[in-house]
Amino acid sequence: SFAGAALMLGAAGYASQARPDLPGAPVNAEKRARADEPELHKLRGDLFGRFTINDAYFVAADALVRGGDPDKAAKMMLGGVRSSPQDPSLWTWLGMTLVEADDGTMSPAAALAFRRGVTLAPKHPGPALFYGLAYARTGNLDAALPWLRRAQALTPVNAEYRADVERTLKSVTVFAAMKAREKQPA
Repeated sequence: SFAGAALMLGAAGYASQARPDLPGAPVNAEKRARADEPELHKLRGDLFGRFTINDAYFVAADALVRGGDPDKAAKMMLGGVRSSPQDPSLWTWLGMTLVEADDGTMSPAAALAFRRGVTLAPKHPGPALFYGLAYARTGNLDAALPWLRRAQALTPVNAEYRADVERTLKSVTVFAAMKAREKQPA
């Protein structure tokens, strides 16, 4: 009798409020597919290692960002951080996905994630490098440079990724100089 009463109430509500004669309207998805960044993923693997337990989080988050769903990517990385709260690579990549989820801005949450990664691994170049790279992507080159310089100073001379770190620092330095020249009066 309870199920019958619920069905009757639903039918009465539909009969009094339904508007089946209204035309349908297509809904535009807010998802914007993004280009894959294999160089960035390679650099992450060079710095933090490959074929680790964290790769499942990284690969899934990368796919979600590429598919246009950076919010879900950030939630995925947050799950990784919750499962391994002392892992600097997960905190660092959480920061990267939060920047993506916030449409290329350095939110307080993203900055916190990066700082946590740096705190957990103060002598590792990875968190500092990606923190600087994220600042550069947001257009804040002045904030990016100290982090990139720190990453270069922490990178071992014989590391296979040293050239990538130096190239990133050099590129951001050149862009920062160009930006400073544009601001100067002619």
